[in-house]
Amino acid sequence: MLDIEDFKKKLPKKSRLMGIDPGGKRVGIAISDENKIIATPYTTLIKNKYSDFVKELIEIVNEYKIIGIVIGNPINMDGSSSQSSQSARDLAINLSKDITENITLWDERLSSQGAFNLSNDLGVNTSKKVSKLDQNSAQFILQGALDYLTKENTWSNTIKRL
Repeated sequence: MLDIEDFKKKLPKKSRLMGIDPGGKRVGIAISDENKIIATPYTTLIKNKYSDFVKELIEIVNEYKIIGIVIGNPINMDGSSSQSSQSARDLAINLSKDITENITLWDERLSSQGAFNLSNDLGVNTSKKVSKLDQNSAQFILQGALDYLTKENTWSNTIKRL
């Protein structure tokens, strides 16, 4: 598992990332475009057995040539770790052994609420909002990381030009 700066250093210019909204049973998955600009909700996986879950993730990683994984870190509003945060960290450590070392955690505070509100703003009906909540939350998490990575790259390029 890497911090966001080390994670960024390991990313080729053109590469896809996966976002994960970890849950006890339901795990939302999102995928970025190759330019790492836009995150798109992909699917929600049901996590029964860890080995089956890893196999499903590996299939997605191989199919879309995923280079890095961003896992939502559900820290408390005051910034302290929660029990869910420890579960996300454990998942990141396990996936870094089973899939790729190129994994980072991203603050997911309010991602579910943000995804739900965005669906609301788009006029999506409530049952569809709930059924897509996990993958939309993964998209919200991944988009936050992508925006950070893009902002940092843009800022670095601006400084270099000055």
